[in-house]
Amino acid sequence: MNNKIIGFVLLILSFVGGWLWMDYQSALTKPVLVGETVYIEIEKGDSINRIIDKLVAQKIAVKPFWFKVVALQENALKKLKTGEYELTSELTLPEILALFVQGKTKQHTITFPEGWSFKEILLEIEKNPHIEHTLNSVDFKSIMSKLESEAIAPVSPEGLIFPDTYFFEKHTPDVSVLKRAYDKMQQVLQQEWLNKEENLPFKTPYEALTLASIVEKETGVAAERPLIAGVFIRRLERNMLLQTDPTVIYGIGESYQGDIRSKDLTTATPYNTYVISGLPPTPIAMPGRDALHAVLHPAKDDSLYFVARGDGTHVFSATLKDHNSAVDEFQRNKK
Repeated sequence: MNNKIIGFVLLILSFVGGWLWMDYQSALTKPVLVGETVYIEIEKGDSINRIIDKLVAQKIAVKPFWFKVVALQENALKKLKTGEYELTSELTLPEILALFVQGKTKQHTITFPEGWSFKEILLEIEKNPHIEHTLNSVDFKSIMSKLESEAIAPVSPEGLIFPDTYFFEKHTPDVSVLKRAYDKMQQVLQQEWLNKEENLPFKTPYEALTLASIVEKETGVAAERPLIAGVFIRRLERNMLLQTDPTVIYGIGESYQGDIRSKDLTTATPYNTYVISGLPPTPIAMPGRDALHAVLHPAKDDSLYFVARGDGTHVFSATLKDHNSAVDEFQRNKK
């Protein structure tokens, strides 16, 4: 009788053991997510049970017991990293754990286009729901102190943010995003400055950056940037006023309504290059690398003027007479 009981118990144990082994193997190899991608955020202080609850709440077919077993086997319990994770279809339990251990969090993006002002950058950051916002109502000078204690332009961050697409994790502070873009501009600016042509009218990289911001706003046609840069550089060398509309618009600020009036051209602001000589005190936008390269490698011709054709390109002239003829043809006669 005892042998029968023992045999029965062994049979049951064998059955249970076999079932557990198959269930374990299924937990290791069977996808726990089929269909739509889901997002899970592991926050600081989350326990293993809390993480499992989040997975189950997203209808991810993990079995809590095996999740803990596999986590113990992989020595992962203390290695799970905080952050937002993107879990795609067909992932298995070990693959999800590997993501959590490796910290392969979802990367969000933000793009700063060439030619944007710093105010436009801040607005784009404020609209992004994945960034931690800390700069509300902070003035430009305070922002600069957060980006660089000994910045080349301590008053304004204008022009000092490199236009690019940046990847970041959820809850990244706005200052961190700006600092990366600021450091990128410093790197690009120094690279371009070290390879500049000789005998340019710039004492510092910042002056080159300022002119590059004007070139960036004057044209979106890549081939024209060295031509426009050449015009401005020759005007600087001859102590001629730059007379560039984008600086006037920047100086007008919030009151600009879409048109430059005659009085705007004669009203003195620090940025009105129809009135002030030389460069404005700061950049007026974010120049890209091409604009920076253009002002440090300008086209070598004799043009001193240019006027828009109306199709995005410009006519360049060496004399005021030719320039006025071009203005008559492409501007005045169209009004």
